[in-house]
This record gives sequence, structure tokens and C-alpha cells, in this order.
Amino acid sequence: MKAKPLTNRCERRDDGSRVHLVIWETPEPVPPCQHRFKYRLAYVIDGVCVVRDDNERGKGDHRHLGDCEEPYDFTTPERLIADFRADVSRWIK
Repeated sequence: MKAKPLTNRCERRDDGSRVHLVIWETPEPVPPCQHRFKYRLAYVIDGVCVVRDDNERGKGDHRHLGDCEEPYDFTTPERLIADFRADVSRWIK
């Protein structure tokens, strides 16, 4: 099985910011993750990424909130998107 795209979209918001959502289902987990998803979700304001969730090889599931980075407990793609959108909403407030 090849990697299969589940979501690949960019949402342009009224204030000029952008939300990028990219999730792939992979044939094997991307180490050190145990699940079979590769993802990057980003909230970008004026060209600066201020909220990002990703699971780059070697680092595993984590998220960036401004200058802070912390582990993320991945369960499902749907939960990932919901948690990411909640982080974006908190950032906006």
C-alpha cells in the first residue's frame, strides 16, 4: 500500500491568516510513532507559523504553540483536527 492522502487543504481566513491541514495514512508507522498517519497542521499569521502539530521522523507526535514545543498524544485524525482547531481558537483569543 502506498501512502494515501486523507486531508490536504488550505483555508484562507477573513483576517488573512491561513490554516493548513495535511494528513496521510501510511503503510507503516513513521518512527517513533505507533500509528500509521503522517501529518502537519499549521496556523499561519502574516507568514509566521504560530500553531503547528506534526510528527516528523525521529521526533514523533508533538505540537508547537508559539515558541513552545510539547509532546502530543495522538489518538485519531479526527481528534487531532479537533485539538488543533481548539489550539487555534485559544491563540486567537
